[in-house]
Amino acid sequence: MNWQNIELQHIQQALNLPYFDALQAQQRMAPMARAMQRPPERPGSPRMAAVLILLFPGDEGLQFVLTRRHDYPGVHGGQISLPGGQREGEESFEEAALRETYEEVGVPSSDIQLLGQLSNVYIPPSDFFVYPYVAYTPSRPNWQPDPAEVAEVLEVSLYHLFDDTLKRSGEITRNGATFPIKYYALNGHVVWGATAVMLSEFEGRLRTVLSLTPKEIPIDI
Repeated sequence: MNWQNIELQHIQQALNLPYFDALQAQQRMAPMARAMQRPPERPGSPRMAAVLILLFPGDEGLQFVLTRRHDYPGVHGGQISLPGGQREGEESFEEAALRETYEEVGVPSSDIQLLGQLSNVYIPPSDFFVYPYVAYTPSRPNWQPDPAEVAEVLEVSLYHLFDDTLKRSGEITRNGATFPIKYYALNGHVVWGATAVMLSEFEGRLRTVLSLTPKEIPIDI
């Protein structure tokens, strides 16, 4: 199937697969030294957050939005992320994902149709459990990024997730430590870490529905 023929029914089939190895799909784009589960000996409780893979129609088929954070001291400064953030009070994870998307890029929840959920992802450096959701809005949003949180809004064609030439490996230095990573090269940016892990599961589910075999990414550093 051509990527231009991917429709919402395929997205929903991918999210509702009865048997799917989500962990294997996530690990395809996970940093090599990454812990996929929270260590039981880690003290305290993790923080909880939710993010949104927000799909919308574009000239090249379905697209989704990413944001670039401002450069700031901390583990996630300058990174490419999905809209989302920490859950507040007693709100559900779905409500948190929708609220954060509105706060970060200005898309109201009334314009968004939730399609389903991916597996949660643990982020060791910041001790977060993140719940990813997939949603759709029927027209290209009028982005209104929060200047305090978002340095740039990126519109990414969904078919780029299937382009194996855009899956690469390299090294990154954080807090004085250098380690190998796998990443998507999307719109001229390095998309790695938790965002790449969640996109990799989404890609893997869609590949299953579309009968496309994933290609292993060689470690070339």
